[in-house]
Amino acid sequence: MSSTRVLVLNSGSSSVKYQLLDMRGGSRLAVGLVERIGEETSRLKHTPLHSGGETRESTGPIPDHEAALKAVSEELTKDGLGLDSPELAAIGHRVVHGGKSFTEPTVIDDAVLAEIERLIPVAPLHNPANLTGIRTAQALRPDLPQVAVFDTAFHTTMPEAAARYAIDVKTADEYRVRRYGFHGTSHAYVSRATAELLGRAPEDVNVIVLHLGNGASASAVEKGRCVDTSMGLTPLEGLVMGTRSGDLDPAVIFHLARVGGLSTDEIDTLLNKRSGLIGLCGDNDMREIRRRVDEGDEQARLAFDIYIHRLKKYIGAYYAVLGRVDAVAFTAGVGENAAPVREAAIAGLQELGLAVDEGLNAVRSDEPRLISPAGSRVAVAVVPTDEELEIATQTYALVARK
Repeated sequence: MSSTRVLVLNSGSSSVKYQLLDMRGGSRLAVGLVERIGEETSRLKHTPLHSGGETRESTGPIPDHEAALKAVSEELTKDGLGLDSPELAAIGHRVVHGGKSFTEPTVIDDAVLAEIERLIPVAPLHNPANLTGIRTAQALRPDLPQVAVFDTAFHTTMPEAAARYAIDVKTADEYRVRRYGFHGTSHAYVSRATAELLGRAPEDVNVIVLHLGNGASASAVEKGRCVDTSMGLTPLEGLVMGTRSGDLDPAVIFHLARVGGLSTDEIDTLLNKRSGLIGLCGDNDMREIRRRVDEGDEQARLAFDIYIHRLKKYIGAYYAVLGRVDAVAFTAGVGENAAPVREAAIAGLQELGLAVDEGLNAVRSDEPRLISPAGSRVAVAVVPTDEELEIATQTYALVARK
């Protein structure tokens, strides 16, 4: 097709992140962020990359997402990249929760919108904002294909043994209680890029992907298909995160309600916003935690040790799920940049064929790279994630077929 550009939109409750890409080579033409939507101090930050132009910033009231996208369109137009360009093939939207309904990127129509809306109870913080972004973009370019790429889609290949919780089946089905998983676009991209790094096809490789950012998740990817992941019904389950607890005995919730007198909302806030690293030591920035550890701070050391202990458990569990592991891949902010986390997570796993080369691990780079010693039975890799490119790739592949 002659139109080769894709605009990727990630609409949050008070923000819109965007990238414009040219799919002829996957190059970025422009990137930007609108934040604090609905406030007097809204801010738009826009960087035209195709011309090497300087970043432009502006502040002032942006009342809603419609105004935000119109402002984005104006910035793109200044660079000759406006939304009215015939070179724009589609708009790709990140949608957090697709439930069981959406297993692949999907052209958005009224039925798709209705289903995303129906899933709001299992994604109350994300799906409403995603819907707002979609509807606003549709109003601006009603003639253009709009594609939803779901965070949960990559994980829909999990077998029922991994996706089901061991609760009454009728109750689970009635309220859609099952494990959906998140960060799917990142896990898809990184597992495929890891296979490429090894010079092999994704269908020939088993990979454990560790997406470690403020939110964190692990996945077991067998021959290109996810067979297990650490997040569940919501992004709360699994690894220790910046502000989320991760795995927890469900009875803790009953205990806090009955003995502590906490309300449901208070417990929700505790587990999602005041737990994890910030709950353990008051910091959720791994750089600051490591600085404190190096200075002998015992509270920070305990937080770091709990974080690593949980990480090791998931590496071991997913090794058992896969049976054979070809690579462990670290990605996202912490995974890509925190060498001490990678070293500690792999330490002591030599019997599993896992090891980290100290020199290779210390290298900082934006490129995919191996950090395991030459000849290791299992590769350990650092693979920078690129969720926007993954969304654009899936979007363009879908509309190019039509």
